[in-house]
Amino acid sequence: MLIPIEEHALLIFWVQLLVLVAVARFLGALMRRIGLPSVIGELGAGLLLGPSVFGKLWPHGFEEFLPGDEAGSAALLAIAWVGVAMLLVVTGFETDLALITKLGRAAILVTAFSLIVPFLGGLGVGYLLPEAFVGLGLEGDGGNRTTFALFVALALSVSSLAVIAKILSELGLMRRDFGQITVAAGMANDVVGWVLLAIFAGLASSGGFDIVALAKTLGGLALFTVLAFTLGQRIIDNSLRNLLRSGSDVTGALTVAILAMLMFGVVTQYLGVEAVLGAFVAGVVLNRSRFQNPEVLHHLESLTTVFFAPVFFATAGLRVDLGLLNNSEALLWAGVVLAVALIAKFVGAYTGAVAAGQSKRAGTALGAGLNARGALEIVIATVALGLGVFNDTAYTVIVLVPMVTTVVASVSLRFVVRDWLGSEDEQVRLGREEALARNLIVKADRILLPSMGGPASIAAAQVLQFSWPLEAPVSVISVGPSASNESTGSGGTATGVAGDVDITVLRNVLYERQIEHRRIGGNKSTDRDVAAEIAAEAKLGYGAVVVGVAVDHKGGLLSPMVDELLQSSTVPVIIVRRARNLDRPLPGAFTRALVPVTGTASSKAAQEIAFSISEDLGTELLLSHVVPAQPGLPLKNLFSRGEEPLDDDVTNRLIDQARTAAEGHGATVQTSIVSSATIADGIVRTASRQEADLVVLGATLRSVDGRPFLGQTVESVLERCDTTVVVVTMPRDRSGGDAH
Repeated sequence: MLIPIEEHALLIFWVQLLVLVAVARFLGALMRRIGLPSVIGELGAGLLLGPSVFGKLWPHGFEEFLPGDEAGSAALLAIAWVGVAMLLVVTGFETDLALITKLGRAAILVTAFSLIVPFLGGLGVGYLLPEAFVGLGLEGDGGNRTTFALFVALALSVSSLAVIAKILSELGLMRRDFGQITVAAGMANDVVGWVLLAIFAGLASSGGFDIVALAKTLGGLALFTVLAFTLGQRIIDNSLRNLLRSGSDVTGALTVAILAMLMFGVVTQYLGVEAVLGAFVAGVVLNRSRFQNPEVLHHLESLTTVFFAPVFFATAGLRVDLGLLNNSEALLWAGVVLAVALIAKFVGAYTGAVAAGQSKRAGTALGAGLNARGALEIVIATVALGLGVFNDTAYTVIVLVPMVTTVVASVSLRFVVRDWLGSEDEQVRLGREEALARNLIVKADRILLPSMGGPASIAAAQVLQFSWPLEAPVSVISVGPSASNESTGSGGTATGVAGDVDITVLRNVLYERQIEHRRIGGNKSTDRDVAAEIAAEAKLGYGAVVVGVAVDHKGGLLSPMVDELLQSSTVPVIIVRRARNLDRPLPGAFTRALVPVTGTASSKAAQEIAFSISEDLGTELLLSHVVPAQPGLPLKNLFSRGEEPLDDDVTNRLIDQARTAAEGHGATVQTSIVSSATIADGIVRTASRQEADLVVLGATLRSVDGRPFLGQTVESVLERCDTTVVVVTMPRDRSGGDAH
C-alpha cells in the first residue's frame, strides 16, 4: 500500500530539488566557463549545501532543508538513482563495441592493472589505519581488521563509469581511443565492484560468504549479458521497427528506451548487481539497433544534463561532513587514503596501458580518467557503515575520495590532452567521423539497394561501394520480375523470378561490407505494390535508397516502379543510370567526374557522393556551374585549376566552397563556369568534351501530372548523356531549393 508523504515533507522535497538543481546548474555553468567539466560544480553544490558548509553557517536552516526524514531522504535518493541510470543509458549510446573490440588487449590490461594495483594499495592502508576508523558495532567478525581492510581496498580500487562518462563527454573525448578504453575499463570496474561488494558484505555480516550465491550472481550476470545482446536486441529491434512502420514520432522511441532501461535495471538489481549496470547495457543495445531514432539520444542527453545528473552529483556531495575530520590524526590519514587512491589508480592504469603498447601520453590520460570515482564508492561506504565495518569518520574519509578524485581527474585529464591529437590513425578516424557527421547523406547509416541482379543494379552497387563508408551496411532487396524490369542495356538480361535472382555479383562489388538480402514481389506484384514495399522498408532506419535504372521505358523516363518509389520515399533516393554502350556488366572505375554545382541541398548531397568516389578511386573532379546563354552562341568552357577569377560573386562562392571541400578529400580539382543555350546542353557537351565517365548532380523532386518530375535539366541529362549519371533526390521536406 502506498503511504502518502505529509504535506510539509512534500514541500521540503520540492524545495530540495529546486535548490539542488539551481545551485548545481549554476556552479556547473561556472566550471564550464573556466574550462572545467560541470560535474565539479555539481559535486561542489552538494558540498556547499551539506553539513560541511550550510550546516555550519546556518544549522537551523540546514535542519529544515535536510531534516533526516526517512521518507523524504528516500524520495531524493530515488531521484538520484534514476539520474545515474539515465546517465549510464546515454553512456551506453556513445559506447562503440567495435572500437573497444579493436582495442581489446589494451582494454583488458588497463582494466586488470587499474583494479589490482589500487586494491593492493587500499588493502595495505586498511591494515594501517588506526582503530579509531574501525567500526565495532556488527555481529560476527565484521569488526575484524581483514574485513575492514577489504572494504577500504574495494572503495579505493573501483572507478565510476557514470562520472568518467560525464567528464569524457563534456571534454569531447568520448570518441578518442583512450576514451573508449576508459569507458570499457570503467564498465568492468563497476561490474567487479558490485560483485565484490556482495561478497564482502556477506563476509562482514556472517563471517564468510556463500560460494553458491556468488556463482549464481556471476552465472546470472553472464546469462543476462548474452540474452541482452540476442533476445533483448531482437525485442528492441522489433519494437522500434513497428514504431517506424506506424509513423510514430520520437516519443515512441523514447518510450522504448526508458522501458529497456527499467527492464534491464530490474534484472541486474535482482542479480545483486545494481540496476545502473543494466541501464548501461540497455544503452548499448539501444544504440546497436538500426531502427533507432537519431533524436532519442539528443532528448535523453538534454533531460539528463539539465535535471537528473545535477541531482545525482549534488546528492552525492550532500553526504560529506568535513566536520568529522576535526583532529590532526584524522586529517593525516584522510590525506594518506586520498594519496593512495590517486597514485595507485594512476600507476595501475598507466602500467596496463604501456604494457598493451599504448603511448605514454595515452597511459597518462587513462590514469587520469580512471581516477574518477562516484556512486559505487559512496554505496560501499554506506554498506560498510550500516554493517558496522566503518564508523562515521571512516565513512566521511571514503566518501571524500570520489569528491577529490573526480576534481583531480577532471583537471588533470584536461591538462593531459591539451594539444594532443592522438596517433595518426586515430586522427584519420576522428576526422572521418566528424566529416560524416556533417554530411547530408554519405553517413554510416544502412543503405537500401533494390535489385533485379541486372547491369543497372551492378552499376548502382558500384557507386554505393565507392561512395559510402564500409561501416555502412547494405540491405539488398531482390525485386520480382513482374515489376518493371531493369533495362538490360548491352550488358545482359535480368534473371528470372525473385527467388532466382542471383546477387553474387553484387556481393562481389560490395566486398568487405555487411550485406543483408531478402526478396519481395512475385508474378502477381504490380509496380505500385513493389514500390510501396520498398518505400515502407526505407522508413526502417535507412539513410538512403540507391537504385539502378536505364532510360528506355515507354510511358516514363524512369521505370514505373522507380517513379512510384520517388513519389513515396521519405529518405533520399539516389538514381544510377549506367553508361551506354558498355560491353560488360560491370562499368570500369571512374577516372573523371563532372559535378554541376548549385546551392541546393540535393547538389550538396551529390557533391558528397562525388567527393567520396574521388577519395576512394582518385577520380579527378570537374566542378562546373552552368549558366544559360542566348541560343546560337558557342559553348564557353572556362576550365582552370582555379587561377582564373570567376565573374559572379555567388557563383564564385559556390565554386570555392565546393573546391575547398573536394580538396579536403584529397581530390584533384578543376573548376569552370559554362554558358550554353540550355543548362542540360552545357552539362552533356562538357561531359563529352572533357571525356568524363561519370556525371553526379542533384535534383529537386516535383510532381507533374501524377508522376515524379526531376526537372527538365536533369531528365534531359539522363536521356542524352552517354556516360554513367548519378542523380541525388532529397525528400521534399529536406530539399534546399530547385536543382538546375
